[in-house]
Amino acid sequence: MTRFQKLVGVTLATTLALVTVGVVVRATGSGMGCPDWPFCYGQVIPPLGDFKAWAEWVHRLIAAVIGVLVLGIAVFALLDHRDRLSLLLPSIGAVALVGFQAWLGRETVRLGNSGPSVTAHLATALAVVGLLAFLLVRATYPARMASRGASQRFTLLAVFTAVAAYALLLFGSNVTSVDAALIFPDWPLMGGAIVPPFGDMPPATQLLAVTNALHRYVAVIVGLLLAATWLAAWRGQRGNRTLFRLVTIAALLYPVQAVVGAFQIWTQLAPWTQTLHVALAAFIWVAAVAAVFVSYYGARVRVREGAASPGSGVPTGIPNAGAGPSTTAGASIVHAKAVALAVAVIPQDPPDPPVPPAPAARRPFPATVRAYVALTKPRIIELLLVTTIPAMVLATRDLPGVNWANWGIIVFWTLVGGTLAAGAANAINQYLDRDIDLLMTRTRRRPLPAHAVEPEQALVFGILLGIFSVGLLAVFVNLVAAFLTLLAIGFYVFVYTMLLKRTTPQNIVIGGAAGALPPVIGWAAVTGNVELPAIMLFALVFYWTPPHFWALSLRLAKDYAAAGVPMLPVVRGTAETTRQIFLYTVLLVAVSLVFFAVARMGLVYLVAAVVLGAMFLWQSGRLAREGTVEGTTAGAIRLYKFSITYLTLLFLAVAVDALVAVRVA
Repeated sequence: MTRFQKLVGVTLATTLALVTVGVVVRATGSGMGCPDWPFCYGQVIPPLGDFKAWAEWVHRLIAAVIGVLVLGIAVFALLDHRDRLSLLLPSIGAVALVGFQAWLGRETVRLGNSGPSVTAHLATALAVVGLLAFLLVRATYPARMASRGASQRFTLLAVFTAVAAYALLLFGSNVTSVDAALIFPDWPLMGGAIVPPFGDMPPATQLLAVTNALHRYVAVIVGLLLAATWLAAWRGQRGNRTLFRLVTIAALLYPVQAVVGAFQIWTQLAPWTQTLHVALAAFIWVAAVAAVFVSYYGARVRVREGAASPGSGVPTGIPNAGAGPSTTAGASIVHAKAVALAVAVIPQDPPDPPVPPAPAARRPFPATVRAYVALTKPRIIELLLVTTIPAMVLATRDLPGVNWANWGIIVFWTLVGGTLAAGAANAINQYLDRDIDLLMTRTRRRPLPAHAVEPEQALVFGILLGIFSVGLLAVFVNLVAAFLTLLAIGFYVFVYTMLLKRTTPQNIVIGGAAGALPPVIGWAAVTGNVELPAIMLFALVFYWTPPHFWALSLRLAKDYAAAGVPMLPVVRGTAETTRQIFLYTVLLVAVSLVFFAVARMGLVYLVAAVVLGAMFLWQSGRLAREGTVEGTTAGAIRLYKFSITYLTLLFLAVAVDALVAVRVA
């Protein structure tokens, strides 16, 4: 172990100790033990016999030591690794981050330990821990690695789990910041129920109850994610002992931490329970982060056995790739392919597609930028944003004393965060689907099949974009919107792309839930919670997705058949697809009319829902009548285009109705 690695390890352990001592300070009410900064009552050494002053002073002393250690890391990086930017730049960044952490500490004292400042202080400390974990892992791998290695599917799951664990820590800090920890006297239920009756509570109590309940709900989700990550590691990563141990540590510590959380309630927030609860959470976090980088760099240095030779033109992830069925009569063959492709789920790493020859020359910078923008699929993002703003307008309708300037700022950051999140999901989707994109005429010119972007670069771009989008929403909007955005990315990547797309003709039905979340995120951005009208908006988009996408897939059936993707037109044929389109249109129109009553909409929305719904039913019905002939696509394309108009106008009516408020007698 080099001196750089040893110093990083010592600094990481010291930072974890700092987080633990910080919880002691908070749990014992010692945050203002030293009311001034950087001194304590104007002295370097606090008064003897004052426990709270000494607790805060020790906390500051450890922070100062960490500052010196981080400076040492930067010096060693400059002396020993100045040719490795992957170590040098993060080491310098750690100095800046610790400096920012010190400034936050001063602001926390100045603001009297306000809830937001304490949460920001903890969030930055955990970011420092994560950065140190990266440096420790990165230093153990070679400076130069191949541009492509083994599959990074497990890395995706590890990243999602780590970010979710980080969000859970922030939700927990928010609970204690607003004194909501004891709002429910029982555990694991809340007032004897899984879903408390929030609507029957006074507004002040309701806020505390929602804050506490969200922390518990997120804790359940993170627990399931850790269990899934461990199962995936057990099935496919046991050969990487370091990775498997890290995931196992996190998975084993989590139920212990949950029980300690229960003891917090049972002991009325005894200081030891608070300290142990956060300390265990910090260790879970660092194990999860380390697992991400061990997985990523481990895959980079591992060469996949049995990969097809470069330039062969046959993606190894698809059996019989060159001989896809030409008609729906080969549906059984396609379905067999889909079953074989089920090995592409998280626990099993399928072979990567062949490595194409390297480009002869470096691509011009503008062309590279365009390629990365294309990875985000901007046209799809536009449609998602159409559903977000009307939901925010409707959510604002019943809020008293709205500050429209602040509302506009929230809308801005929600749209920016939502755009980046959708772009992240689309970029990761293209990384995962690069093998079948190469086989489909419609997608062959995408950045990865066209070799405009390296697969590893596209994956890292998507991951960083997703983390940035979630962080941006957490800082400028709220944690609920940020976590829902994380779930939307995860659902699209794992449930739709990795689990469903290649295995079932119902892929777009279930996977459509990811695209239906933007209005819920918009609602949460304004209100901080999720209510029944938001769920109904989710249902609107959810039931709109199958008619919309199946209409397009009728046109692209040959492409999907060639790629072995079991879309409904490929597996069940045109007639059945058009029938399903009509049935889902009936459900969509029914939901739009139920929404009128549930959300207390007015005349503007009612007229729009009835007129647009009638037009949608007429077009889908006509397609079902005419769609008995295989290969009929003209009506399908008309319906596809109208479905976009339908959703846009219906959500526009939601916004206009919320503003005009013409009630139906």
